[in-house]
Amino acid sequence: MIDHSLLRPNMTDDDILQGCREAREYRFISVCVNPAHVELAAKALKGTNVRVCSVVSFPFGLSTTEAKVNETKIALSHGAREIDMVMNYSALRSGKTSVVKEDIRRVVEASKTFHKDTIVKVILENCYLTDHEKITACSLAVEAGVDFVKTSTGYGSSGATVEDVRLMKRTVGDRAGIKVAGGVRTLEQALPMIEAGATRIGTSSSIAIIQSINT
Repeated sequence: MIDHSLLRPNMTDDDILQGCREAREYRFISVCVNPAHVELAAKALKGTNVRVCSVVSFPFGLSTTEAKVNETKIALSHGAREIDMVMNYSALRSGKTSVVKEDIRRVVEASKTFHKDTIVKVILENCYLTDHEKITACSLAVEAGVDFVKTSTGYGSSGATVEDVRLMKRTVGDRAGIKVAGGVRTLEQALPMIEAGATRIGTSSSIAIIQSINT
């Protein structure tokens, strides 16, 4: 269930390679990296079951749709097989729901055209949204064809909450998975998220969580 987060902007190539080694050892489902590190991670993980996930328009979601589509295509051509795009939550908060939906739809279309098994997750950044906006965002994302809705970038004013996961689960049902990210650093924090409906955990504390299971 774990996306091993390697997103800190000061990470070196050696840090990324170490993270990839950890992902192989602990059998994480993916490493989540910035676009500039996709090719490096893909080469390091070639021949393994660990997928490479690239963030798109991270962390603010305010790139143009065309830029998001191009960033997605480049990441996929470099070896990514999962895309975590940040929703244009400024447009959502401005009431431009058609803009939000089309923005997501275009990235989904580009991803699935490149490879039908590409997984697309949309980051809502819940800390800046009302409950009504969270529900609207989840509904728009599902209508646009996403595979997952995701709580947070981990770089907003706050991260994932159990209450948000419950709300998202009630909204999407079985139509999409739910990824939590931001502040999930321990097993004690992860388990309530899973019980509430989370199906992926994005964290940089992956190893500590796994090691605590085994102790």
